[in-house]
Amino acid sequence: MSTAVYIALGANLGEPVTTLTEALAHLRNDGVLHAVQCSSFYRSRPMGPQDQPDYVNAVLAATTTLAPLELLDYLQQVEQQFGRVRDRRWGARSLDLDLLLYGVQQIHHPRLTVPHVGLTERDFVLLPLLEIAPALALPDGRAIKSFVSNIANHDLIKIT
Repeated sequence: MSTAVYIALGANLGEPVTTLTEALAHLRNDGVLHAVQCSSFYRSRPMGPQDQPDYVNAVLAATTTLAPLELLDYLQQVEQQFGRVRDRRWGARSLDLDLLLYGVQQIHHPRLTVPHVGLTERDFVLLPLLEIAPALALPDGRAIKSFVSNIANHDLIKIT
């Protein structure tokens, strides 16, 4: 049985647009995710330490037959294939793939929290998510679009 999933993509090292384009192609062609749709790419200032380049972010919607932790493992393997190193919280990244939503499940596991922590507070997640799923709601029924007005100073720049 397939489950609808939403995944955030981000990068700010090297050529982030190229990285996200290549990562998206990999995710579309690997056979793990199906019916992949992706938002536009957006440039944003880094969250956390400002001593790093701007990010390029997007959100994709897809379906998968993988269980949540299997999907997390798969996404982390893809990050590693693209040179991801986890050396600093909110640090620069060659590729970041975050599982935002997994169907209507609420998951509280030591390795995975869904809905993703911060989903409702980050413009670089909310706005691309609304672009591809404007009627989407959290598992508790709250509409994603209801959180946009709580975010001040959208610094996103749509680049593709």
